[in-house]
Amino acid sequence: MTWFVLARAIFVAAVGYSAYQIQPVPAGVVENVAFGVALGALLVALEVRLKDIAVTHMLGALLGGAIGLAAAYTIEMSLYWANLSDGRVVFLHSVILLTLPYLGLVMGARKGEWLEPANLVSVFRAAGPRRRYKVLDTSVIIDGRIADICETGFMDGTLVIPQFVLKELQLVADSSDSMKRNRGRRGLDILQKIQKMAGVDVTISDVDFPEIKEVDLKLIELARTLQGKIVTNDFNLNKVAQLRGVEVLNINELANSLKPVVLPGELMKVFILKEGKEYNQGVAYLDDGTMVVVDNARKAIGRTIDVVVTSVLQTTAGKMIFGRFIDSAAAAQAAVAPASVDAEAARRPRPPVPPSAAAAGK
Repeated sequence: MTWFVLARAIFVAAVGYSAYQIQPVPAGVVENVAFGVALGALLVALEVRLKDIAVTHMLGALLGGAIGLAAAYTIEMSLYWANLSDGRVVFLHSVILLTLPYLGLVMGARKGEWLEPANLVSVFRAAGPRRRYKVLDTSVIIDGRIADICETGFMDGTLVIPQFVLKELQLVADSSDSMKRNRGRRGLDILQKIQKMAGVDVTISDVDFPEIKEVDLKLIELARTLQGKIVTNDFNLNKVAQLRGVEVLNINELANSLKPVVLPGELMKVFILKEGKEYNQGVAYLDDGTMVVVDNARKAIGRTIDVVVTSVLQTTAGKMIFGRFIDSAAAAQAAVAPASVDAEAARRPRPPVPPSAAAAGK
């Protein structure tokens, strides 16, 4: 760091000394030295700003500016027949000389990621199916289910892990909070597991966007640059990316879509785990975590019972199933009760018929 400071100071002093010798400003010696020192300081500030920009973007800017300058020179040479004494022609030449290098500089800087080795190889590779990029979010890496999905072979294409996501994972893994530290280390273990899987293409991207501070917005810009999709389970990132026109693969939505479909009237076998909020309710959970609320199941806590599905409620947090437990003993008792009443009525003696009623019946 000290060497950089010394080199910058020498550079500013050299520019100031050059201004003292040449005196580009029609003024005194002090004004020329001040002009040189200010110019050197401005160049040093530009150098400090450029250190946060990716090398591929700087190379793209230089290459684009050189191409624009060559195009401007070619156009000016082709206008040799124009009257250079005309002010309009001179202005046209100046606009061409300024515009084309500027456009080349800006466009080259924006498309600098195409100078990465992987993208350069893809340009000269034989025509074939285009690579599909999936940009992984920090939350989906820590979640861990992405490793199981990759292992089953459902996640095709190239998994892109940005450097700023790795940096965020490292910060979480080094946190003083034990829970955050465990989550960060789990995310790093998941990435190592994915990289070791056969048939899974994983790449680490050095592309960064220094002008953007938030990691979510950087993910959106990277996915837009690569024309890929973001893999996440963050609800807010999902919505923001969709508003910006970037496709999203949400792990939570995938999990909800894979949950078993039940209809009212179907029978289910569930284990009643605890008591519900309402009277005489029991609560059970399916293997995928879906909550099942069962009426008349309070006395069945700790048992596996058959329930009848009454309704299914779909919420943003997931799915809830409501059912009813029909106790076989209670049902049998309810069925036996009317039969016993009929038998008792049959055994009961009938009252004698009066003679007048018998005569009337005749």
